[in-house]
Amino acid sequence: MTFSTDIVPAWTTTDGVEIAGRHWEADRSHSREVAVVLAHGFTASSHETHVVALASTLAAAGYEVVSYDARGHGASGGLSTLGDAERFDVAAAYGVAATIAPRVVLVGASMGAVAVLRHAAFAPAVDGVVVLSCPARWRLPRSAGGAAAVALTRTRLGRHLAARQLGVRVAPRWTAPAPPVELVGHVEGALAIVHGERDRFIPPSAARELHAVAPSARLRVVPGLGHGFAPLATEPLVRAIDWTLEN
Repeated sequence: MTFSTDIVPAWTTTDGVEIAGRHWEADRSHSREVAVVLAHGFTASSHETHVVALASTLAAAGYEVVSYDARGHGASGGLSTLGDAERFDVAAAYGVAATIAPRVVLVGASMGAVAVLRHAAFAPAVDGVVVLSCPARWRLPRSAGGAAAVALTRTRLGRHLAARQLGVRVAPRWTAPAPPVELVGHVEGALAIVHGERDRFIPPSAARELHAVAPSARLRVVPGLGHGFAPLATEPLVRAIDWTLEN
């Protein structure tokens, strides 16, 4: 069952970008009075199948869920910066979520994980932070996927193809912000790190590197899981959210 209503019409970030968002209402029979913000990865959106499935599962478990199309994606304005300026999107979503429930947990995958960390590292403590498929440093694998990511985001032709074929508008300039390994130590509150054992885009060693800097965080490397909000990630993410609320 899907518990979904749209947040109308949109919200505006502090740097002036209009963000299209969605709200899945919690099952009222066992509401937890907690809102979960879901930040998707590059080329996804709040309407992407895995995002919707995870949001629906969380709503059925009693969580209010807020998700959105990151800048440059879907119905939102602006240009994608691959997790840097997306921190403003997270901040805006957090503001919406905080009006819905007294406690808020941020959950981000891949690009969304970077955005969540960038917000949480420089903002007052949130009730919980969960990152999935998060890089530690700005290194891409020497593979076809890594080469494609570089071509799509750092070449004029690639950005044109991303906009035309994938519906993603990428900023022409890479800002090279501080990598996640320099952010995790600044996160106040409970932090959980979840990663796929079979992630071919960002290896599990990245999760272990993050955990080495933030040893109080909860680390879970999931057997059989690949990259991002895949079905195998649902149960580990729910457990990670629960853990952040208990710690």
